[in-house]
Amino acid sequence: MAKSPKTQQVEGTSIQADIQEGKALGRIWKQTNSLKDSTKTKGFDTRLGHLLMRLKAASSMDSGQISRQVLTTHGIHVVDRRRRSEALWFAENEVQCREFIKASKKGFTSLSALQRAIREAKAKPAKAEVSNVGQSEPKTAKADKPAATEQRSVNVIITRTKMVDTILHHCKQNNLNIEDIINDLQQHLGKAQVPAKAKPSKSKAKKKVA
Repeated sequence: MAKSPKTQQVEGTSIQADIQEGKALGRIWKQTNSLKDSTKTKGFDTRLGHLLMRLKAASSMDSGQISRQVLTTHGIHVVDRRRRSEALWFAENEVQCREFIKASKKGFTSLSALQRAIREAKAKPAKAEVSNVGQSEPKTAKADKPAATEQRSVNVIITRTKMVDTILHHCKQNNLNIEDIINDLQQHLGKAQVPAKAKPSKSKAKKKVA
């Protein structure tokens, strides 16, 4: 006696079972409005998302797109396209979504609102990082001001020894003879000490002319 052919298996369930599941979802999808109920383990969006994941994995297309024929065969072509897309997204990110819903204090009225909230939450760290970079610049500028003030308030006292050391250093750096420098200094001092000749007064000048 020949063996009956086995039903094709896809992701641990039969095609016939998926068709029955899809038709059941197609009949009730308009009756499901509560996100709290639809995302339960046996909720509408959870069941629809898992079914779409199985159909996507079995798709013959490289992109994983589910054909219209397959959607019709499984009875979920009547479900709004956006609702199918959101349910698939929820199933593919189920762990993250459930944790986000649990941590939320306000709750969400739809998968669209949940998607938007998660997307905004992911964008916040990047904004905070840019803001922190902008705030760090003024702090650095303020920190530099005391150092500049401190430099202006320091008065360097030049002693005779310091002056001699400085002259010797520059002579060495520029190959100058220290004795020539001393002679130049003496000549300069000698000129400074010679008193300037007093100019004759106007009265004395007139007498000489007379």
